[in-house]
Amino acid sequence: MTSILTIVGAAVVALVFLILAFKLVWRVAEPNEALIISGLGAHGDSSADMPGDTGRGFKIVVGGGTAVIPGFQTVRRFYLGLRTTTLTVKAPSNQSIPLTVKGVVVFKVADDKSSIANAARRFLEQTEDVLVGTIHELFAGHLRAIVGGLSVEDMLHNRESLTSAIRSSLADDLGKLGLIVDSLQIQEIDDEVGYINNLGKPQAAAIEAAARIAAAQRDQEATQAEQVADARKAEAVRQSQIEQAAYQADVDKAKAESAQAGPLMQAQARQEVVRAETAAAELDAQRQEKVLNTEVRKPADAEAYRQVTIANAERDAAIARAQAEAQQTTLTGNAEAEATKATGDAEAAVIQAKGLAEAAGIKARADALAENQDAVIAQIIAERYPEIVAAGAGALGNIDNLVVLNGGDGMEDLLAKAMTMGGAGLGIAQNLIASITAGPKEETPAEQ
Repeated sequence: MTSILTIVGAAVVALVFLILAFKLVWRVAEPNEALIISGLGAHGDSSADMPGDTGRGFKIVVGGGTAVIPGFQTVRRFYLGLRTTTLTVKAPSNQSIPLTVKGVVVFKVADDKSSIANAARRFLEQTEDVLVGTIHELFAGHLRAIVGGLSVEDMLHNRESLTSAIRSSLADDLGKLGLIVDSLQIQEIDDEVGYINNLGKPQAAAIEAAARIAAAQRDQEATQAEQVADARKAEAVRQSQIEQAAYQADVDKAKAESAQAGPLMQAQARQEVVRAETAAAELDAQRQEKVLNTEVRKPADAEAYRQVTIANAERDAAIARAQAEAQQTTLTGNAEAEATKATGDAEAAVIQAKGLAEAAGIKARADALAENQDAVIAQIIAERYPEIVAAGAGALGNIDNLVVLNGGDGMEDLLAKAMTMGGAGLGIAQNLIASITAGPKEETPAEQ
């Protein structure tokens, strides 16, 4: 039993040892890497990729595993995945326009073992920066040479040809390095003098104008479409409103007819009642008219006829009386006129006789005045002396307080002066009569 356990334990130990030993010597390559094995017994296999390359001194394992003898062989992992580097190259075009070309390059180690061997010999112990820097300088050199042989317009309008030219130019150099280019993109071509911007301005202006024209046309078309749609919408709304109004009118008419049916029947019944009442009222009116005609009108007509007859008789009597009174007044007036005429004739005769007598007196006085003016005037003054004295006394009567100096002598002087005024009046009268008798005398030149 003890021996069996010993054998089993030894087997387990041996198995564990074998597993550890296998794990220690067996190396597996990742999908994106290659194992580079060098040392005792490591040499390349002759294959289609590496015909006749059996003496390079290292072994390449891709996508599989291999045993590596510790202490006699060395294994290194070489990355076969993608690497990326950006390009920024300044170079003049064939028009001597300084350009700045920016791009990006994606490259990798080729899949064949010959390329892996070439890349491993050059970059296996190099850092990633050295590898990328080498590729960048290689691309930059070729890109400057290609840019110097093209015009700006060619590079702008045909970038695919530019990238193809770069690929073709780099193909030999990259093949020697064991690399291939997966992608090459020219991102930007710029210049410091504005040449590219000026090239694009006419096209940009044309494109902008075309865009504005297209936008205006689309806007016009859209506006027209909107107007047409609005018109159709308005027409549809109008038609709908007309139909709704017609339907509503029919409904209202039916409702009105239904609502008026009752009042219409009542009105018709009322009309019948009114006709009957009217006929009854007309019969009552006819009856009352007959009653009034019998009881009122005929007696009134008889009374009126009586009063008219009486009035006519009274009028005729008044007319007869007035005619009689007028005739009497006419006769009386004629008689009075005759009497007045006779009286007037008599008075006229008296006045005529009186005037003739006064005229004779005046004529006699004029004759006497012509013969003895003083006597006539003295007579007149004598006849009018009481009035003259009364006029003088009237003047003295207006005096409120008269003081007579010199007593009785003063009074005599006052009376004497009054009498003297009578004598002076006589002289004045004589002169007046003389001037009247002599008539108007001619004025002397001095008086004129």
